[in-house]
Amino acid sequence: MSYSIDANLLIYASDTSSQEHRSACDFLTARAADPDLMCLTWVTLMAYQRIATHPSIFSTPLDPAEAWKNIQSLLALPRTRIITEEAGFADDYLAVTESVIARGNLVPDAHIATVLRQHGVRRIYTADTDFRKFAFLEVVNPLR
Repeated sequence: MSYSIDANLLIYASDTSSQEHRSACDFLTARAADPDLMCLTWVTLMAYQRIATHPSIFSTPLDPAEAWKNIQSLLALPRTRIITEEAGFADDYLAVTESVIARGNLVPDAHIATVLRQHGVRRIYTADTDFRKFAFLEVVNPLR
């Protein structure tokens, strides 16, 4: 089985002032022993890089090199893969957003959901309830 994780879990793991910090760190640490394939999108990783280094968003912004090192650590795990848009993405995006009004912050979520669907990934770990709008996804909050 395969799964994906959302940027908010990466952000919580990097934000030592967050109440979710320890739980997010524990969750990410456990990925090294997970037998399932972790599928990550560049949209997710770039959102992490943007937020974790942004002084107006992140409580204690990371140095860009430090944030990138965190991404590289995830990518170095043996069962991690980057998945990207496949042929037919535009049509698939329209199908995914047929019953969802994708605007504002839901646009990148719909983008991620479409890539996951194209690759047969049906589970996403996230603290973001917006992903529940995509009926084909099993949304799991590992911080609860």
